[in-house]
Amino acid sequence: MTEPLWTLDDAAAAMGGRVVADDSAQQNLSGISIDTRTLKVADLFFAIRGEARDGHDFVRDALARGAGAAVVSEERAADLTDAGPLIAVPAGDEDAVLAAMRGLAVAARARTDARVLAVTGSVGKTGTKEALRHVLAAQGATHASVASYNNHWGVPLTLSRMPASSAFGVFEVGMNHAGEIAPLTRLVRPEIAIVTTVEPVHIEHFRSLSGIADAKGEIFYGLEPGGVAIINRDNPNFERLKAHALASRAGRVVSFGEHREADVRAERIVMRPDLSIVDVRAMGLALTYQLGTPGRHTALNSLAVIAAVQALGADLALAALSLAQLRPPAGRGARHVLRVRDGEALLVDESYNANPASVRAALSTLAGVETAGRRIAVLGDMMELGAEAPRLHRELADAVEEHGIDLVFTAGPLMQELFEALPTARRAGARAASAELVDPVLEVLRPGDAVMVKGSNSTRMGRIVEALKARYGGGADQDLAVGRSG
Repeated sequence: MTEPLWTLDDAAAAMGGRVVADDSAQQNLSGISIDTRTLKVADLFFAIRGEARDGHDFVRDALARGAGAAVVSEERAADLTDAGPLIAVPAGDEDAVLAAMRGLAVAARARTDARVLAVTGSVGKTGTKEALRHVLAAQGATHASVASYNNHWGVPLTLSRMPASSAFGVFEVGMNHAGEIAPLTRLVRPEIAIVTTVEPVHIEHFRSLSGIADAKGEIFYGLEPGGVAIINRDNPNFERLKAHALASRAGRVVSFGEHREADVRAERIVMRPDLSIVDVRAMGLALTYQLGTPGRHTALNSLAVIAAVQALGADLALAALSLAQLRPPAGRGARHVLRVRDGEALLVDESYNANPASVRAALSTLAGVETAGRRIAVLGDMMELGAEAPRLHRELADAVEEHGIDLVFTAGPLMQELFEALPTARRAGARAASAELVDPVLEVLRPGDAVMVKGSNSTRMGRIVEALKARYGGGADQDLAVGRSG
């Protein structure tokens, strides 16, 4: 029989709440939910108050769909007692239900003996988290953040969902402003904390890049005594991040990168169209592995994975073998073969988000694609770049030229800056919004082409990806069509 994630009484005790239910209420809770659209039977539903909606308005629906119980504010409990089992939590100045979830997260962390890791960084934190999930899952039961659940509700939600029996826990921690990472890492209490890199992302909320580095350095504040801080040695802010680590309870700092002084150093990276081969010297140990996701940036972030596995004392050889089977997640480099008329084209889906560093990396990856046709970039605005936004968009023209991108479509007023900086021969089309680019992109595609789509979430570039897949049947991963060596 499967162990419950929580019992009703244990969850209530952890949150300082009271159970409002009759004796027939189901005690065992199998999951945690904040959304009735994805809720499963026996989930504990949290009625969190969002910017647009109050979760209390969905409590009856959640219980009708089979939720084991709902967590509600004490002040709303009286109106909902007839709906089903409740856990009523004390009201306060903030969202009482979100505060209760943090209480459950604290209890989840306290009850587990899992080896816990936390990852942040301006670029690459989700990919690195997924790589850690992938390699550690081959060595024990691994719990990790879903998608990019890395904010003030995503981190406690992920912790609350962690089974007590987990061998490893991998948590992504993000921020938009200074001071947001510190309380999250103190919830997670990682044994290992990783900063992938520091880049001008969310720069409009900071005075300088150093301010972003300081905000990322907050991840070390929650380290368990004697924990390990893993930092990108190639980044100009390495010393600043190291200072934060040394001011924390970290027992040691491990660096990674191509820098000659990196503890885990890439001695050679061989780029192939659909994979990378990495020669590494990890704390003096020579290691070669194949990485099943293309891109130099991904190869460099894999060094952080190797550093973490080594710091854990886990099986490094098995981890290296596992990396060959790693595949990019949707929106972050996933590849799809499109059936275009009497031939095929390749879609590289990078639509999840965008900033100057990640767009440059995506253009580099597109340049490495083997294709008989054209390389086409479809780019949406990069947001939260402040006063420097026009310049940062214009400067992408150098990367387009460097990587030999044949055609560029742009969506949004900021990417118009890039469009106008490009030679006429590379300008495929510019529109005010992504919806207006759908038809032009669909019509221009020819057999042999490779098209990459990328932009900040708010630009909704994913609609172009979905339109391409709908028109040209892009349901198959590239592996099914061209295979991989090794």
